[in-house]
Amino acid sequence: MTAPVFVVDRFDDRGEGRHVLDGPEGRHAVSVKRLRPGEGVVLTDGAGRWAEGEVEATEGKDRLIVRLGHVVEEPEESPRLTVVQALPKGDRGELAVETMTEVGVDAIVPWAASRCITQWKGERGLKALGKWRATAREAGKQSRRVRFPEVADAATSKQVASLLAGAGFAAVLHESGTEALATAGLPASGDIVLVVGPEGGVSPEELELFERAGAKPYRLGRSVLRTSTAGTAAAALLLGRTGRWS
Repeated sequence: MTAPVFVVDRFDDRGEGRHVLDGPEGRHAVSVKRLRPGEGVVLTDGAGRWAEGEVEATEGKDRLIVRLGHVVEEPEESPRLTVVQALPKGDRGELAVETMTEVGVDAIVPWAASRCITQWKGERGLKALGKWRATAREAGKQSRRVRFPEVADAATSKQVASLLAGAGFAAVLHESGTEALATAGLPASGDIVLVVGPEGGVSPEELELFERAGAKPYRLGRSVLRTSTAGTAAAALLLGRTGRWS
């Protein structure tokens, strides 16, 4: 088992490599994980900077004293994979974010598609977005990532089209696709943007808008997946094909 990951706001370069992990992260390390002196940990800012460390001591119920090694920065993966995820019902959005984070997606864009039953508005929308971002953070820690996926603000269909227009490869998962995603030609670098529609499907108007932006419809497989699992399955396929899972 690899060392557990904890998030820090920043790295303190003072104190001869010592770092005090406190607050919620320190409480989790001391009171939940029950880490003891001599055990290994990884501290990260979630944006690529990280360091291995060894527990030196604990103080109370929420302070972990860590002696850190050298802080390094993990480069961004290439090609970069962004999934535009239509808003699912209930807590299936968090499920989608969790599993996409685990497989290695780099960015997630919540999409208010026309056929989405769920709509993010006002305080409810801000709360839902906060849950997606918290889920990405926790799933990033659980899967031992040091660069967590970015969860963007909710996008309209026009904003999604603009994102697709700038991609090196853009795809919409849709039953009308004549080509399988498994055989699509992929770039060696740049951005891959994948659109996952809602349970009711991508509307003809949205599909036309995305096609004008350069995104082709692709089939994922014979079975029909729920919107909360389709993105994860497609991301795993693409990451395997690009060599990022090698």
